Amino acid sequence: MKLITAPTKIELGKNRSVFLAGSIEVGVAERWQDIVIKKLSKENVTLLNPRRASCDASWKQEIENPVFKEQVNWELEALEKSDMIIMYIDKNTKSPITLLELGLFARSGKLIVCCPDGFWRKGNVDIVCERYEVPQVIDLEELINEVKKRVK
Repeated sequence: MKLITAPTKIELGKNRSVFLAGSIEVGVAERWQDIVIKKLSKENVTLLNPRRASCDASWKQEIENPVFKEQVNWELEALEKSDMIIMYIDKNTKSPITLLELGLFARSGKLIVCCPDGFWRKGNVDIVCERYEVPQVIDLEELINEVKKRVK
């Protein structure tokens, strides 16, 4: 496994690449990316993880902020370049950027979504996934297993 985290330059090799889209809300969202990275550590896959070590919740989220702009552009580039996008939506979050990414990439054919019962907009997610034939899985373990199947 190769791991590329924001804001590192995205250089993909021969392995299938997987963007880790989903809930990141600090202090609220489960650190699900760490679980995925650990469980896929022996697979021939490149993981693109937007969760950066030096994230600061006080960043002004505006285009004039160069660090924020770098982060958003990194994520968009990684989403576009990846072969697969797995999306885990933590039921305890609002995840507005995850919902934005779902809308942007629902027609891409690259998405696999896990949206557990209890998420405040699960109905919307389910309808978008049904309409655009985005596969859904029931939990994080099934999401990881789906990646393992597809990278073999």
